[in-house]
Amino acid sequence: MKKIIVVLFVALSFHAFAQQDEERKDETKGGFKKEKLFTGGSATAGFSSYSTILGITPQFGYSLTNWADAGITFNLNYTSQRDYQDYGDKLRQTVYGPGAFVRLFPVNFLFASAQYEYNMIHLKYIPATNGSYLPAKNNVSASSLLLGAGYAGGRYRGSNTYYFLSVSWDVLGDKNSPYIDGLGRSNPIIRAGYNIGLFEGRRR
Repeated sequence: MKKIIVVLFVALSFHAFAQQDEERKDETKGGFKKEKLFTGGSATAGFSSYSTILGITPQFGYSLTNWADAGITFNLNYTSQRDYQDYGDKLRQTVYGPGAFVRLFPVNFLFASAQYEYNMIHLKYIPATNGSYLPAKNNVSASSLLLGAGYAGGRYRGSNTYYFLSVSWDVLGDKNSPYIDGLGRSNPIIRAGYNIGLFEGRRR
């Protein structure tokens, strides 16, 4: 099922870039337009019986078409897991790293999203009282592919300023991913944020 989802999102992304060329033919001005630049960011919150994820994700991007956005991002997250290897133990993670994303809007207020991340992870393991494991610290890295969907409020044609709420899952399943719990399950990743269109005030 995960492979089907990945193939579907990749196909949609290629379709978005192909559609961009067709739309440019109808525009009076071609090429790069600074009015299509945007910035912003989101906050992250993910919860389960075994873990908590909190973080911020600033972003910078460009509207390829009226229904497709792409950009780069940077993650800074804190993750806490319990019962990681033994009942009552804890794992603390500080996570940071770059990423890239694509959003496709079938309608103005709904979007599908795909975001690739490469995160560096600093871990601290706290064993359970009278447990069989020792305290430990480690540095690892992990790739994640977050697929999901979201709501964009206040978005209209020709504007990149809106607020959004999204939910996604890490479909790669890397055991070191900050979005995978101690039992190998992908936690839902809830992000709420704001998109700010740059130079929109100079449009005619």
